[in-house]
Amino acid sequence: MSIQSEKVQEIVNSDKFKKLVKKRLSVSLTLTAVMLVVYFGFILVIAFNKELLAIKIGEHLTIGLPIGIGIIVFAWLLTGLYTRWANQSYDKSVRELRDQVLQK
Repeated sequence: MSIQSEKVQEIVNSDKFKKLVKKRLSVSLTLTAVMLVVYFGFILVIAFNKELLAIKIGEHLTIGLPIGIGIIVFAWLLTGLYTRWANQSYDKSVRELRDQVLQK
């Protein structure tokens, strides 16, 4: 086993790495679940209550269009939230773990 692969094994087997992977999975699955609930909720409203989305809010505009646009904006916001979390927390933890192992 080379020195490099020993370091890799040390990182992979460390408790800090395992917690980091668990946290990333937790954040990713939570944001994914939230987006799926919002998206499929919209689809279910389309399927079972078209009249709700057909309510006119202007001469040529129904409430469905702003809601659809809102879902797209919500997806962007969730992406931004994940990116912010990754940049401020996750990437910092990865760097610390890497530096800790490389200094040994």
